[in-house]
Amino acid sequence: MFAKEDLQYSAIELPDRSDMSDEEMEAAAADFYSHMTRRHTVRDYSTRPVSKQVIQNCIRAAGTAPSGANHQPWHFVAISDPAIKRQIRVAAEEEEVKFYAGGAGDEWIKALEPIGTNAEKPHLEDAPWLIVIFAQRWGQLADGSRYKNYYVPESTGIASGFLLTALHTAGLVTLTHTPNPMKFLNGLLGRPDNEKPIMIVAVGHPSDDAKVPKVAKYKKPLEEISTFREGT
Repeated sequence: MFAKEDLQYSAIELPDRSDMSDEEMEAAAADFYSHMTRRHTVRDYSTRPVSKQVIQNCIRAAGTAPSGANHQPWHFVAISDPAIKRQIRVAAEEEEVKFYAGGAGDEWIKALEPIGTNAEKPHLEDAPWLIVIFAQRWGQLADGSRYKNYYVPESTGIASGFLLTALHTAGLVTLTHTPNPMKFLNGLLGRPDNEKPIMIVAVGHPSDDAKVPKVAKYKKPLEEISTFREGT
């Protein structure tokens, strides 16, 4: 929690600096790309446990993400309690039944067909951990006074990407799940009204017979996702 005295500008020397050669940078970028191509969204989890320390360090990594005014407008609730996971699954599936029964519209349901999803979400119980990501509309100083957060969706989205990358780097698989609406998570997890749940992340090891949709392996090529404007 910030204190008012923390809000004064004071500069320090850059504490960390990379000094790679051009060749080292190219190799590092290629290695990271190769590493990320091995990340998969998985719905089938094994019973192998994951230590709390691994989850803690991945959340710490997510907390290093940049944010508007450095307000860090996020909160992560990590759940391994089977009873709470069961409650989340039941509540989420209630919303999913409505979604697949027509709430989503024909076009959306059609778009999901290649993914093979339906209203049943066993991964919400099978995965050893669920991490619920909350975005904070406003924060609170140490003296109890409120302050506004800025670029909340963008900041929390970046932190979520950091989290997924950290979990993948730790050798785990994930599934992002977004039942709509998700307000039930505030009451279930005891989170305040200034926080909006944006995502449930199932975390664990894949089961021996885990499958992924074939279409998930298709990624748009570089020329479709980027444009370069280079000087002469």
